[in-house]
Amino acid sequence: MNILLVDDHIGVAQGTKAILERRGTMEVTLLSCSGQVMEHLQNQHQPYDLILLDLYMPELNGMELAKLILDDNPEARIIIYTGFEIATHFNMMVNIGICGFISKSLPEEQMVKAIECAIQGDTLIPTYLFKQLRRQEISISEQDIEDVPEPLRDITLNEREQDILMGVAEGLTNRELSAKMLISQRAVEYVLTGVYNKLGVKSRTEALIKAKRYSLLSVSMLQ
Repeated sequence: MNILLVDDHIGVAQGTKAILERRGTMEVTLLSCSGQVMEHLQNQHQPYDLILLDLYMPELNGMELAKLILDDNPEARIIIYTGFEIATHFNMMVNIGICGFISKSLPEEQMVKAIECAIQGDTLIPTYLFKQLRRQEISISEQDIEDVPEPLRDITLNEREQDILMGVAEGLTNRELSAKMLISQRAVEYVLTGVYNKLGVKSRTEALIKAKRYSLLSVSMLQ
């Protein structure tokens, strides 16, 4: 099984490569620069069985890179490989087409089994996250906001509001949005509060659902 691992943390990546190749059934190619991945994949004669992407990388983060890869090859199997909490990014992962995520802190045996399952076509969602998302689905579903009292079709979002909401759709945190847009984190929070008030919502998930439903954001950017 041929695997591509993209992680700018060289020591961690080399450790993971060693773990996976120890079984003798996997061959791992390691790239530390996310900006080199697309060129590397285009030069490959044989597609990888699985691609592991670190979530936070300096040039392209794992979500951005996954979208580029899947736009070019929808059949690619991609897993986000991270040491950070992933729950806030889950909906965006599903929309992009990522087949799951695994934690860098997994024991060796579990990591190998998880990757083998992904290659076989299974989607990887840890039990704790599945339960958490199920609760969110119950409390924040599209049906809950099906009959909205306010005339949202008359609401518009300015350019700054749209840019920040698109960053939210990409799974960026307020701190990441602040760095990307070169504004303070407080300014990001202020804009998001204004968006929530306009849409009559209380969370990022609700804001994205309503913005998409009423075409307040470009559909092509949300795909």
